[in-house]
Amino acid sequence: MYDTKPYFYGTGRRKSSVARVRILPGTGVITINGRDIDDYFGLDTLKLIVRQPLEATETTGKFDLIVRVGGGGVAGQAGAIRHGLSRALLQVSPEYRPVLKAAGFLTRDPRMKERKKYGLKAARRAPQFSKR
Repeated sequence: MYDTKPYFYGTGRRKSSVARVRILPGTGVITINGRDIDDYFGLDTLKLIVRQPLEATETTGKFDLIVRVGGGGVAGQAGAIRHGLSRALLQVSPEYRPVLKAAGFLTRDPRMKERKKYGLKAARRAPQFSKR
C-alpha cells in the first residue's frame, strides 16, 4: 500500500489561509500542493517568507516539506506556511522555541478582513452624501 515515513506536523493560519505542513528528514525539497515552491510562488519574497523558520533554526537542507495550503491569496498562504512550519519545527526539537519565538514566527497574525455592515457599501465605506 503506502510507504508511511514518520513525520512532524504543524498547522499554520493567516488571514483566511490554512496550511498543513509535514516535515520529513530529507534534502530540503519543498512541495506545495503537489508543485515545487518555485512553481507555486512567483515572487522571491514569498519564497523567502516560507524559508525563514528553516534559516532561523539553521536546518536548511535537513528536511523535506510537504505542504497543503488553501484559502486566501498568495501572501496569506506564504504566512500560513511559515506559521505551520514553525509549529512543526517545535515538534522536531523544543530547543528551537526561543529562536522562533524571538523572530515572531509562532504568533498567529490576527489581522482579518473586517465584515461588511448593513447600510454601507463596504466595511466602513458609506454611500456618497448628496445634499440635494
